[in-house]
Amino acid sequence: MNPLMKCYCRTFQLAFRLAMPVMPYREPERFDSIRALPPLLERLGIRSVLLVTDRPLREAGVTGPLEELLAEAGVDCTVYDGTRANPTVRNVEEAREEYLAGNCQGLIAFGGGSSMDCAKAVGARIAYPGRSVNQMKGLLRVLRRLPPLIAIPTTAGTGSEVTVTAVITDSGRKHKYTMNNFTMIPHYAVLDPAAVRTLPPALTATTGMDALTHAVEAYIGGSTTEETRRLALTAVRLIFENIEAAYRSGDDLEARKNMLHAAHIAGIAFSKSYVGYIHAVAHSLGGQYNTPHGLANAVLLPIGLEIYGPCVYRKLWELGRSAGVVPETASEEEGAAAFIAAVRDLNRRLDIPEKLMDIRREDIPVMAAHAAREANPLYPVPRLMDAAELAEFYKKAEEGGRRP
Repeated sequence: MNPLMKCYCRTFQLAFRLAMPVMPYREPERFDSIRALPPLLERLGIRSVLLVTDRPLREAGVTGPLEELLAEAGVDCTVYDGTRANPTVRNVEEAREEYLAGNCQGLIAFGGGSSMDCAKAVGARIAYPGRSVNQMKGLLRVLRRLPPLIAIPTTAGTGSEVTVTAVITDSGRKHKYTMNNFTMIPHYAVLDPAAVRTLPPALTATTGMDALTHAVEAYIGGSTTEETRRLALTAVRLIFENIEAAYRSGDDLEARKNMLHAAHIAGIAFSKSYVGYIHAVAHSLGGQYNTPHGLANAVLLPIGLEIYGPCVYRKLWELGRSAGVVPETASEEEGAAAFIAAVRDLNRRLDIPEKLMDIRREDIPVMAAHAAREANPLYPVPRLMDAAELAEFYKKAEEGGRRP
């Protein structure tokens, strides 16, 4: 990256870091069971809601208990279950039409990050009926209050129930972009381990590694605070301690509960300290190939940490100490290497591949350009890179990590 662009990026990031203490960030009111929702809706005076979810989840009966609870409480529930793994503009518009047709007064997002992202974007469209979704992409484009939004995660990974971000795909342009607005933080979050009990092992693994990526990128960036560092360190420790138990047994509700908590606090950490190039690259892969976000992050995490190099050695040593995978006597370089190796080994134990098979070399320049536009100047990455430098992420992901 040329010196002028570097100066611009760092100045932009410094301005946001200085402004963060006065930014209107808030955390959702939290509940630990879906049974808390009927009294909550009665308190809010809401008699009709739109439930945003996906079809496989509903067909598996996971949303059934919630739908029954709402019916017993006399709450009309319109269901939109067309959400894709990477929610599209079309998904948002279809769900918005259901919201309006059902005379809904609030939104319940039930599912993974995709359902929550879709519901956030629907809320933005309700708040701004004259704007398209594409017109609201980017930073601080949604300033009006959204309808009451309740998020119920069924994966312990995205942290979307606490973040300012919705990630939407423009299928026509094969472009995945973010909407970042403080108004899009859900008003309520339900962290119910029973809701994640039936999550398949493969999704438990990749969404858990997504949460790990959130915590790591929040920690190694340049806009951390004492709070976000503490939350990130705790999240990393909880994930290393619980993800395999959750992966091996969905009925281990203690592990499920700990993973939900880890994903939640990692979401708070990265909402305040931001993510980095690993996420930007993962988003571009999702836009181009519909690559699941958690899978992309899991494969890219050790690759990206190696590419960053010495500028992250100290922080990776600290993360490794918190995770219990780095001895106290290790040097910073040794500790960084040990932490990266531990991430790779964790991926292997969770049966996550070392490389992404769909990447085509001819697509890399376009994807790298998308990633650079997303990340620069906003993300306070430890080392700034332009599109040409980011191309290395894709090449290594295609080849399976470290080059011989």
